[in-house]
Amino acid sequence: MAFTTGGSGAMADINVTPLVDVMLVLLIIFMVTAPIASYPVDIALPQRSTNPPPQVSDPPAPIKLRIDASGTVYWNDSPTPVDQLQQRMTAEVAKDPSNQPLLELDASGDAAYGVLAKVLTAAKNADMQKIGFVEAN
Repeated sequence: MAFTTGGSGAMADINVTPLVDVMLVLLIIFMVTAPIASYPVDIALPQRSTNPPPQVSDPPAPIKLRIDASGTVYWNDSPTPVDQLQQRMTAEVAKDPSNQPLLELDASGDAAYGVLAKVLTAAKNADMQKIGFVEAN
């Protein structure tokens, strides 16, 4: 259906008013239904404490764990089998669980990833909390 404006012919512009009306109605529908679709997330926020934190003694010396390209693991520069790492780490954690030593991992760029994965698994199973990676110079 073409409209004429005087005698100049058919109007070529599209009437966008119905399109805007439909878009506004859809926008309102989405704005109303979006909060219903959201799920609450429980967050454990820290609570205020009137007690001062306990004094922590000096941290123990860090454990230097080096993995070379051949897959040999060195515990403070002494070769150690991978299957004994978890027992040694558990013994270190048992000395003072609240003040654990830092485990400094220095893996060679050519070391096998499987050996590093075993070392990290042993540290996780021994409940080591402080693990750091040393960047090679």
